[in-house]
Amino acid sequence: MVKVAIGLFDLHKWFGGDIAAVGQAVRLAEDKGIDQVFIGDHLAMGAVRDAYPFGEFTPPLDYPWYEPITIMAAVAGATSRIRLSTSILISPLRPAILLAKQLATLDALSRGRVDAGLGVGWQRLEYDAVGVPFDNRGAILEEQIRACRALWRSAPASFHGTHVAFEGVYSYPRPVQSGGIPIWLGCAPTRRWIARLAEWCEGWIPLGLSPAEIGCAVSEIRAAMVARGRDPSTLAIRTMLPPVRGADGLGDLDATLAQAPALCTAGATHLEIYPTMYCRDEGGFEAFLDRLAAWKDTA
Repeated sequence: MVKVAIGLFDLHKWFGGDIAAVGQAVRLAEDKGIDQVFIGDHLAMGAVRDAYPFGEFTPPLDYPWYEPITIMAAVAGATSRIRLSTSILISPLRPAILLAKQLATLDALSRGRVDAGLGVGWQRLEYDAVGVPFDNRGAILEEQIRACRALWRSAPASFHGTHVAFEGVYSYPRPVQSGGIPIWLGCAPTRRWIARLAEWCEGWIPLGLSPAEIGCAVSEIRAAMVARGRDPSTLAIRTMLPPVRGADGLGDLDATLAQAPALCTAGATHLEIYPTMYCRDEGGFEAFLDRLAAWKDTA
């Protein structure tokens, strides 16, 4: 059965900007059977944003990009079942050993409900502000994944890479989930990223691709997993349901959900949707969730 994930973008506006209230909204979503919740990431934002690869970047400069792991810690305390996804966390902006500690702590706090959605972002300014080389961001992310796995697996742990290196360190707590925290990558299906997905990851989060493009890439990723001795049926794929707007400017949920079969046929295991595109305020949220639940039962 396909799973449904909801995004937290703009949800704080329903509560007069009170981000602390979002946890209660997610608890309602959990009660209604939503499977996963996710939140995006930016540490800083520049005035020039024409490098965004998916069209116009519309959030204003003063949009509050809340830190994802912190937010998910609060959500963890308000819920008990729904899975918590950082998506996409721009992980090269954080030291690998800190990233491993934060994710393991969140996994312990949530009793094993974390999916680490990682990516490299698109904005050079953020990298310059942190002092991380933008042009090496893909290689840094790859080493981060390997380093996190080393820290979660053994103690003392050692890792010797070009961008990440440590020797004989002890890092506790360990993740609650057996085998460590699932890693999902938000990336384009280039040859290099397909290799990384096939080698290291449990999930892929494509953005801006058609069902045909997703299906073609999924076939390549699965073949690459087989070549590495991994079971391709374990790969999760989460993609956005493109919103179909109604006459009132809000998303037409039924028309949007009509696109789901093509995405599922292409390989999607999770479909993501942003409640604020379909509800003007908190008052419509429960009915929105009920409609999603009814659809899931028949999908």
